[in-house]
Amino acid sequence: MKRLKTKKVKVGNVYIGDDSKITVQSMTNTDTRNIKETVTQIRRLEKAGCDIVRCAVPDMTACDAIKEIVKDINIPLVADIHFDYKLALKSIENGIAALRINPGNIGSIDRVKEVAKAAKDKSIPIRIGVNSGSLKKEILDKYGGVCPEALVESALEHVRILENINYDDIVISIKSSNVVQMIESYRMITNTVNYPLHLGVTESGTIWRGTIKSSIGIGTLLSEGIGDTIRVSLTGDPVEEVRVGKEILKSIGYLKEGIEFVSCPTCGRTAINLINIAEEVEKRLINYNKNIKVAIMGCVVNGPGEAREADIGIAGGNGEGLIFKKGEIVKKVKENQLVEELMKEINNM
Repeated sequence: MKRLKTKKVKVGNVYIGDDSKITVQSMTNTDTRNIKETVTQIRRLEKAGCDIVRCAVPDMTACDAIKEIVKDINIPLVADIHFDYKLALKSIENGIAALRINPGNIGSIDRVKEVAKAAKDKSIPIRIGVNSGSLKKEILDKYGGVCPEALVESALEHVRILENINYDDIVISIKSSNVVQMIESYRMITNTVNYPLHLGVTESGTIWRGTIKSSIGIGTLLSEGIGDTIRVSLTGDPVEEVRVGKEILKSIGYLKEGIEFVSCPTCGRTAINLINIAEEVEKRLINYNKNIKVAIMGCVVNGPGEAREADIGIAGGNGEGLIFKKGEIVKKVKENQLVEELMKEINNM
């Protein structure tokens, strides 16, 4: 799959754009001013495979917390700033790796210049974040409401503010809770600029609904070669955002590392409690980084035959199951021992 070529941008020790890997981002939902709680959550995100994390910075107390937080984490931290340019300046001073702002809402052009200069001096990129709920009245009036054209015009307006003051270390996101609008907006902007694109469906919903919407929106664009970094926005534990993001990348072929897990939907031929077995195995494999494909199948029809390409798997029988590797049967195991025996085999691989 050929990716759209974009400008390469460095965020801390991570590159995005051009030939860099597609990174997975998340955002803390703790109070940034609570340093201990925020660091604990970021470390959980790191463990799940998050590449870049963002924190809300609503006031100077949060800015001060940022200085301590960056000392205790291992991934780049992005400060999310709205309205107050002084918060952006202080966050830069306190060690952030990138800024997320809308240049048009942090004050006069002189203030934007001051922020851009401070960012440039420390090689800190700025992500312009536009979404369907933040469009100014003039643009809404021009297009009669939110639409891809309005979102793109807003993003380009912010881009030009920075370009006109000779700042181009830019990443762009154009998010909408409407999946079709989001897809069309990103497609449209690729015809105008070559800055790296941060993909996401904003306010996508709970883990169940949000996963579906994000997978369609982000997955569609990635399959077209569009996108350099992603965030799955979910109402819930942000660790789930990372897990879903990584699975989206795996399903398209952009991420090869870690467990690939497949299981059959079950049918009338299934004679073991495959649903519980699949859920238990998936839970146990969450933090495994082995590059293997694991298949949990309900019967011999979907077992070593259809799942032949799996590195290891289970094929269910009547109160028992077969453990197979690359289509070859390794052993027959009672149903109540299947999970443990499978995990032993995986641990020995």
